[in-house]
Amino acid sequence: MKRYLLLLTGLFWLVTAEAQTQIPDVSKVKVEQLSDEQVLRIITEAEKRGLSDDQLIQSLGQRGMAAGEQQKLRNRLTTVRQQKLGGTRANDIVAPDDSGRDVTQEIDLVDGMTNQAQQQPTDTGLRIFGSELFRNNDIRFEPNLNIPTPKGYVIGTGDQLLLDLTGDNVASYELPVSQEGTINVEYVGIVSVAGLTIEAASDKIKNRMASTYPQLSSGRTQLSLTLGNIRSIKVTLTGFVTRPGTYTLPSLANVFNALYAAGGPSAKGTYRNIQLIRNNEVVETIDAYDFLTRGIQPGNVRLESGDVIHIPVFNRHVSVEGLVNNPGIFEPLPSESLADVLRFAGEFAPEAYTAKVKVLQITDRERSVADIYADDYASYTPQNGDQYIVEEVLDRYANRVEIEGAVFRPGKYALTEGLTLRELIQQADGLKEDAFMARAYINRLKPDNTQELITVNLNELMAGDADENPVLQREDRIIISSIFDLREEYTVSISGQVRRPGQFPYVEQMTLGSLIQMSGGLAEAANIEYVDVARRIRVNTNVQDSTTAELVRVEFDSREAALQSGFILQPFDIVSVHTSTGYEVQRMVRIEGEVNMPGEYALLKKDETISDLIRRAGGVTEFAYLPGASLQRKASDAMVAQGGNALSPQEKRELAAREREQTEIQELALENTTEGESTDLFFSDYVGIKLDKILDGNRKYDIPLEDEDVIIVPRQLRTVTVRGQVLNPNRVVYQKGKSLKYYINQAGGFTAKAHKQKTFVQHANGAVQGSLWGYPPVQPGSEIIVPTKPEREPLSVQAWISMGSVVTSLAAVVVSLLR
Repeated sequence: MKRYLLLLTGLFWLVTAEAQTQIPDVSKVKVEQLSDEQVLRIITEAEKRGLSDDQLIQSLGQRGMAAGEQQKLRNRLTTVRQQKLGGTRANDIVAPDDSGRDVTQEIDLVDGMTNQAQQQPTDTGLRIFGSELFRNNDIRFEPNLNIPTPKGYVIGTGDQLLLDLTGDNVASYELPVSQEGTINVEYVGIVSVAGLTIEAASDKIKNRMASTYPQLSSGRTQLSLTLGNIRSIKVTLTGFVTRPGTYTLPSLANVFNALYAAGGPSAKGTYRNIQLIRNNEVVETIDAYDFLTRGIQPGNVRLESGDVIHIPVFNRHVSVEGLVNNPGIFEPLPSESLADVLRFAGEFAPEAYTAKVKVLQITDRERSVADIYADDYASYTPQNGDQYIVEEVLDRYANRVEIEGAVFRPGKYALTEGLTLRELIQQADGLKEDAFMARAYINRLKPDNTQELITVNLNELMAGDADENPVLQREDRIIISSIFDLREEYTVSISGQVRRPGQFPYVEQMTLGSLIQMSGGLAEAANIEYVDVARRIRVNTNVQDSTTAELVRVEFDSREAALQSGFILQPFDIVSVHTSTGYEVQRMVRIEGEVNMPGEYALLKKDETISDLIRRAGGVTEFAYLPGASLQRKASDAMVAQGGNALSPQEKRELAAREREQTEIQELALENTTEGESTDLFFSDYVGIKLDKILDGNRKYDIPLEDEDVIIVPRQLRTVTVRGQVLNPNRVVYQKGKSLKYYINQAGGFTAKAHKQKTFVQHANGAVQGSLWGYPPVQPGSEIIVPTKPEREPLSVQAWISMGSVVTSLAAVVVSLLR
């Protein structure tokens, strides 16, 4: 359906001048597959452009429509017109042009006359003033057809008159005006009305009908004559027009309607002297600038059939560019001045230099430059080819001084005669309390545009010392620093067992109690016996002393005493609130799977082991697969599990080794994983345990538990997973005693990309075994992973040559040694 809607749209484009460069292919259109609504759209668009059915079919045939489809479309047009429109035209406003001109160039005035082949001229930066009026699709000079019959309308051939009798006699007649300019009124006969206005024709018909309807004379019957359907007229546009030619327009069209249909004057056409010629005489002269600048339309009269609109060449063109509101190319009359041209250009922009305008002129021999001053704008007569340039005002201030820093209203101020620094500070509402009074600076611009700094003592200035109160000059910039700008920002910090540890701004006489209060108070685990304060050492005369901070210990006897502590802090103090001795947070572990009482358990002692937890959970069930049990531990939480204490060096090494091992396994798994395959079995936080040996009493494998440990005891597993570089990755039923090679064969064997020596097994408990000294054993629930062999780049010709040279050299050395 979308395809035929697209082809239907192509039918509309076929009959417009816009389709001359890009014509849709209609050779594949099937008329029987078009709906009645689509055919009605074709009829409407064709009638808008003044095309008959024959002209439409002919145009489509020239674009490739088959003859059979042409006949089908002709029949469908007739059928739909009868069913939907009752045999009338969808748009009976624009009549077809019988002059033989290409119908694809018709202009649809009622549709806004927007289907034009005219393109915008090449953008040279400036446009001719008024050109956009006739090329703007948002502006439509359409005649209003839904209005009462205009007074003075002259009746002509093709019009339809509506005659209504009311009163004692009631009758209505639709009277078309014949080619001879007459109408045929029932019971009256032929009445000639061509060339008469509606008012005159009404009087003439009334007089003729008075003998048939005597009540017309007495006034008991009234006669009303109005205009029904209007006729089409032909108007010719000549001269410097964008698209000269003859146009078919409604009889209500005026001069602007015709100009819009033709695209307006061309680049060399005049906008000030457009001539309307009727019966070989110029009856009106239209100045488009009246409409463009004032919105009035003198001379925009209604057209008659046979009228000619002639556009001569322009008399003079001048351009205005730069800082005006509407730069462009203008056409001043000989009686107009530069002031009028600037008015056409929308006057000066706010930042324009209005004292003078620069003009580039064309003389008889060469170009010249002149300056026109503001006093001469009204008297200067523009010449053809003048180019006016409106420049910007200078980017400088004639009377500006600036003050910034520790004043209440910093900013720019006007420099008045004799303005001093003290007066400027007073205009800025005075100095702030934190102003640095020992020195302020005046950044002054010297005559050669270099800068110099002048220092002022604010204490003496504000005390009234005249020597410290200099007179300011243009572009002076006064800088008054704050005492806070001249020192590092003072802060204190608190860490440890407080609710919101962090860094806080330091204030004078800040106490330890106020800092603890600002940090949200002490946490439950806080040691209330003492708090350590690390203080910065500012002066250390002993260069051999390695002390980097002074430690001050503040003791308390209660939490309230800590919050009320009056210990005075100093800038950059670091307060440490330690954890209370022996404080422990409950540590929780979870056991899942084949145990009698799975769930979460709190560790009762620091050294509680796996076997202890199994006993608390009621032991394992009869379905438990002990070799597949695993322990999940978050290595990143080891510090938290230790209660905040640092790991020992040995524990750190073991943790790092375990993380490296799990990372290597993860990388091998990712190398071997095909697209879309899950890698959920590879957990970096799984620890391989041997639960069967733990429950047998082997304390070597019975490790202590940590916070958030998870023990998983699976039920008996019956399969082995094989994946990676094998021909058929799948799950194989576990066979006791079978080697890894057996399961590889069950999966179809290795692929050509298999890295056989790197094949490894991950057991159900998370332990991993590689194939360094032969293939590892396979257990129920194990997963066999065959990685991908790394790709090797083929040796280039240069590499082979180099290797050949090396081998030849070695052979020569060997021969020499043998000799």
